Amino acid sequence: MKLPLLRAVLAPRTSWQAWRLARASDGTVSFDAAWRSARVQLHPDEAGFRAAGHNSPRSSAEDSADKPTTTA
Repeated sequence: MKLPLLRAVLAPRTSWQAWRLARASDGTVSFDAAWRSARVQLHPDEAGFRAAGHNSPRSSAEDSADKPTTTA
């Protein structure tokens, strides 16, 4: 099942608002971005999950900081 269809089935109100937002933007806003925006507007308690669909690039220094270090 495709993601937009799954979203429409599981969250029809959010999907409807996202579709309207994406159509009103004349192609400048993707459905995915519009869906996340509509979701946060309708469910502010989920604002912390908004960036979950985006992978931010991390530097190697940040990656190495996450790894546990061992001392001899």
